Amino acid sequence: MSSRHGSRPTMNDVAAAAGVGLKTVSRVVNGESGVSAAMAERVRAAIAELGFRRNDSARLLRTGRTASIALLLEDIGDPFSSALSRAVEGVAAEQGCLLFTGSSAEDPDRERELALAFCARRVDGLLIVPAGADHGYLLPEIASGTPAVFLDRPAPGIAADAILSENAAGAREGVAHLIRHGHRRIGFVGDLPHIHTSAERLRGYREAMAAAHLPVDEGWIASGSTDRVRVAQAVTRLTRGPEPVTALFTANNRVTLGALHHLARLGARPALVGFDDLELADLLTPGLTVVAQDPAALGATAARVLFDRLGGDTAAARRIEIPTRLIVRGSGELPPPGG
Repeated sequence: MSSRHGSRPTMNDVAAAAGVGLKTVSRVVNGESGVSAAMAERVRAAIAELGFRRNDSARLLRTGRTASIALLLEDIGDPFSSALSRAVEGVAAEQGCLLFTGSSAEDPDRERELALAFCARRVDGLLIVPAGADHGYLLPEIASGTPAVFLDRPAPGIAADAILSENAAGAREGVAHLIRHGHRRIGFVGDLPHIHTSAERLRGYREAMAAAHLPVDEGWIASGSTDRVRVAQAVTRLTRGPEPVTALFTANNRVTLGALHHLARLGARPALVGFDDLELADLLTPGLTVVAQDPAALGATAARVLFDRLGGDTAAARRIEIPTRLIVRGSGELPPPGG
């Protein structure tokens, strides 16, 4: 049904149909408090009957806001990223906002291109898993009122909110778990060393070994791309030879998957703890012991910080670290040969 004038129904039409004031309709449409449940239901019934749709162009002119935010991830297809994205979308929906998402593929130029494209489309704020080392390009956008919150990794060179996992602490706990089960020669297979999460997890590995008064042979550390060929080569080098490692700590889910694929071909199985949980990890034989992040908490926390900024929070930039959790399933509890 259209309005009595045959044109697109307005909030005045909804108010007349529901028998309430215009301000009441505005509060219901914009998700504001101060309206009783019964009255809100009357307004929603009138909205459904008339086919009313909020005019976001008018809202933009009135408030300067587009009711939209943008999320830049490394790869939306990655399970960690998809869980993070769902959490952000849930908070955005609570706020009546749309979420736009893009993947940088770990390319700083692509990240910059996407971020500025979203800003050109006047999103209200940005959530970014940073790919590059220089985010100075965002300073004019932030100065003009578009806040940016960084997830998973901090933004080098600018003061901005950062919502991170306890990467070093989680890696320290995972490696200490292997040490408690008798391992002294523990290999570390990580991502590219310049990536913040990779560097922090390597720091946690070193700290766990130092706390147990164990030396670290630099040959036990294999950092590089998450390409399966590179991971297979690293695993072969670490687990073969005259003095192989007896356990592996794999520093993210893609490295862990690459290691599992290769170890299945080798037959012999060192103890293994991975950083990041994997779907069906409990169905492996033995089950995969992991240091699990909480991507949902990361995403939801970052989104709430962003909406706080949009609501007028001008406090100094925050760094919030979300705890990890060791999940014991069997692979990290395998004893060393002869142990």
